[in-house]
Amino acid sequence: MLRKVYSAVEEFLIQNKELDTELPFSENTDILGKSLTVGKKIVSNRLACQAMEGCDGNYDGTPGELTKRRYDRFAKGGAGLIWFEATAVLPEGKANPRQLYINKNNLDAFRRQTEAIKEAAVKENGIEPVVIMQATHSGRYSKPQGIPAPLIAYNNPVFEKENPIPKENIVSDTYIDQVKEALINASLLAEKAGFDGVDIKACHRYLNCELLSAFEREGKYGGSFENRTRLLRESILGAMEVTSEDFIVTSRLNIYDGFPYPYGFGVREGAGTDIDLSEPAQLIGLLNSYGVDILNITMGNPYFNPHVNRPFAKGGYETKEHPLEGVARMLKGIADIKREVPGMKLIASAFSYLGAAAPFVAAGFIEARLFDIAGFGRTVFAYPDFAKDILNNGCMDKNKLCICCSKCSEIMRTPGGTPGCVIRDSKLYAPIYQKQCTGAK
Repeated sequence: MLRKVYSAVEEFLIQNKELDTELPFSENTDILGKSLTVGKKIVSNRLACQAMEGCDGNYDGTPGELTKRRYDRFAKGGAGLIWFEATAVLPEGKANPRQLYINKNNLDAFRRQTEAIKEAAVKENGIEPVVIMQATHSGRYSKPQGIPAPLIAYNNPVFEKENPIPKENIVSDTYIDQVKEALINASLLAEKAGFDGVDIKACHRYLNCELLSAFEREGKYGGSFENRTRLLRESILGAMEVTSEDFIVTSRLNIYDGFPYPYGFGVREGAGTDIDLSEPAQLIGLLNSYGVDILNITMGNPYFNPHVNRPFAKGGYETKEHPLEGVARMLKGIADIKREVPGMKLIASAFSYLGAAAPFVAAGFIEARLFDIAGFGRTVFAYPDFAKDILNNGCMDKNKLCICCSKCSEIMRTPGGTPGCVIRDSKLYAPIYQKQCTGAK
């Protein structure tokens, strides 16, 4: 099989050696077709669609027509796990006016969406994917009316520089208590809507993630490790209490932010931005002891240092490192966590840059038991049937690959932008890109 696609992966093999990134590589991708038990659910293969927000819901928080189109494509694409995009749990915690927002008044719309995903998957591929809903509060990136309305855990000069956010925007402990109850309630609503699980989102510097680095915050949500992890831990425990034993409670979790102490998680005082996974491993060990069976692991901040969480060929700035070094940091960090907490099943990130080499690298890591599922993010916009091709052919089609051009992110950063793949889904998204990013009519 490797010979069949060698021309498309040759560059990776050369770079992997020259950069000394030492990423495992297997010529046999069969392991990606093996099932995995998660709690009481069976994930039919080791491939996942990561949570990719389309900013295209209806203004009442329900899935819009583009949302439905996207998940129909994901469902038919063959992945065993679909991580449903960021869904707000409070209206003021929405990242944009069209972000999904689950509540008791629109539950039927979410139920229809989960039913449609599962029906399409079964009809197309004969398998029913496990579908996890990502429950979020956007915190400093809240923009429910289309203009910034940040709700922050603490002032962060790394982001704010000479324009600090007013201190009245720092949320109180009482407000965070309300966020916790909203996350728990959303978990119950997610189960009622037919999702197989909920992700209490704690990544990419949204509110729950920001609290993990609130070293200088006072009160019960800041300072000590116990306090900084309180919202995540108590939300997860609360979600477990209100949902059934069959329901998966998990998190997409940052293990490294890429910012120095006291403004980053996964670092230590006096060591700059060097990775220190002591606290992330401690937290993950605790979650495992609570009964959390799987976590979706990531790093960085897509608004500030996107090369850390989604290495790109072309982006908004130049980086000092080769993108493959960014991929290696992510995958090796996840592998290090797996060694520390072997009982926790882990979903890995940052595969899109690897292109046609991605399934072979994923297989190499999984064969070595360094993580359990390979999660694809930007790829699913460009190539929603990536899993079907890997499972049926042992490889990906180089003509369908995400080229990591960052155009989907460019659209997302514009007011009213609805991101998708400008290159591979051009009929729909090229005109959107032209309108949103170039000013062309």
